[in-house]
Amino acid sequence: MKLIKLNAIDSTNDFLKGLSLTQELQNFTVVSAENQTKGRGQMGSVWNTEASKNLIMSVFLKDVVLNPNGIYQLNIATALAIVQVLKTFDIKNLSVKWPNDIMSANFKIGGILIENTFKTGGHISSIIGIGLNVNQTNFDDLPKASSMAVVADAVFNKEELLVLIVEQLKENLLEIHSNSQELWSNYLRILFKKGVPMPFKVKEKSFMGIITGVSAAGKLILLLEDDSFAEYGIKEVQMLY
Repeated sequence: MKLIKLNAIDSTNDFLKGLSLTQELQNFTVVSAENQTKGRGQMGSVWNTEASKNLIMSVFLKDVVLNPNGIYQLNIATALAIVQVLKTFDIKNLSVKWPNDIMSANFKIGGILIENTFKTGGHISSIIGIGLNVNQTNFDDLPKASSMAVVADAVFNKEELLVLIVEQLKENLLEIHSNSQELWSNYLRILFKKGVPMPFKVKEKSFMGIITGVSAAGKLILLLEDDSFAEYGIKEVQMLY
């Protein structure tokens, strides 16, 4: 692992993407920042974080996934890596809210943004952005957000977390090729609200559904009230919880 530490940056994902265009990066090149001014979530949503309190990092990968159809496995491997590490710090009630929010009970404590570039010759390079609320305790304007510090009433070492997450991610990525079924099973086991009747909204229409799983393409699979199944892509459906 090569680690590049920055004080402040607009986006660690954008920084790492720019770096990859000017030089050949080795796998697991990591950029971390104390402050990120233009953090992003899925589909352009904003990720705000208090300076120096949280873990902000991006990881570069190339040709780990060899087929575009397997891209969502990066989400699975990353989300599992974060949950597996946080469990060792006794963070309670961990789950993954589709597609990529890390939850403790009903509160979001982290998020993942993966950006992929498809190049000629079938090469796929990926930048995995991870934002994890670690030592921040003030979430006055974010009623559904929390942090490791709030959940566990403790202060954590961000650099230790970074190293442990990257090491666990390495292990999980090996399973993409050797034991992907186990990877999927572990992911589905910790899927937020799986099997629980929940209200959802598509555009302005609300309805009840039950999460039964996630498709290979990364779409959320819902069992509807008429016993039919429906699949939804990112930002196509909102869970009301």
